[in-house]
Amino acid sequence: MARQIKGISGLEVWKEYIADRKAQWSERHQSDHNDMVKVGGSKVKRGLRKGQSITKQPGILLDLLSQPINEITREKVALWLKREVQKRPTRTRLALALFRAFMNWAGDQTKYRALVDVTACNRLARELPSKQAKDDCLQKEQLSLWFDSVRQINNPVISHYLQTLLLTGARRNELANLQWIDVDTQWHTAQIRDKVEGNRKIPLTPYVEYLINSLPRKNKFVFASPTAKSKHITEPRIAHNQAIESAGLPPLTLQGLRRSFGTLAEWTECPVGISAQIMGHKPSALAEKHYRKRPIDLLRMWHTKIEKFILDEAGIVQTKEGAKRIRLVV
Repeated sequence: MARQIKGISGLEVWKEYIADRKAQWSERHQSDHNDMVKVGGSKVKRGLRKGQSITKQPGILLDLLSQPINEITREKVALWLKREVQKRPTRTRLALALFRAFMNWAGDQTKYRALVDVTACNRLARELPSKQAKDDCLQKEQLSLWFDSVRQINNPVISHYLQTLLLTGARRNELANLQWIDVDTQWHTAQIRDKVEGNRKIPLTPYVEYLINSLPRKNKFVFASPTAKSKHITEPRIAHNQAIESAGLPPLTLQGLRRSFGTLAEWTECPVGISAQIMGHKPSALAEKHYRKRPIDLLRMWHTKIEKFILDEAGIVQTKEGAKRIRLVV
């Protein structure tokens, strides 16, 4: 058997690996695997960063996996790692982890066992640079400038998406994939498709519900983008970066908005487990491992306090007339 398939490329085995494992993966995880071996060369249509090439780069693992799998040795992987880590360290860290899992899988397959160097990734993680924890986060003193600038974004879908991202602490793709069917305006809740737990229910706080209800129903997605292939918002960073720059604020990523929610929640003395459940953090092994038993009305009490604190600091006043009550104090 080994002789018959000795010349098989790593790329062919990689595709077989994906076919075998994809049923157990999230859509995002599968997409990461596909991106690792994309051909590249097509034109970048959106999200072009300063200094970035106008054409898409080939997948980071494409060259390595284009070789016969029996020729992918530890020495070759080490050379690949040394070359790529200088150009795109974060992507290289992910690629090495995915490649290691692939090689272990291939080494467990009877037909490939004799061909695969299962030690190809051994001790290579130490060659990666230390992970730098990002600390971008909105301070409460910056909230009025941020809201004022983001509310002036011409595209209401992007404007409302960014505000909702901050006020829910959701992950960017979780919120982008929110569908109208997930929004319950009777009981004021939203079902988030959670990448950790599968899904989670969060309260619809007054201002967030106002933002959502203000959007037109163009398709099944709340934050719709009819021109996008996915039919939902995919690249809000450009508008957000422009808003940040216009406001004179330090650089802030979309993940930084999620981080800001968790940090600002502490000003309300909200229990850590409450904010963790709203954000979809994996519970800690001890005190918070049973946090999902907290009922939605308890989450709502604290989430509303968090929203009110953020809006008060931003100068956005809420009165008692319901969802239409939101106005900006100038």
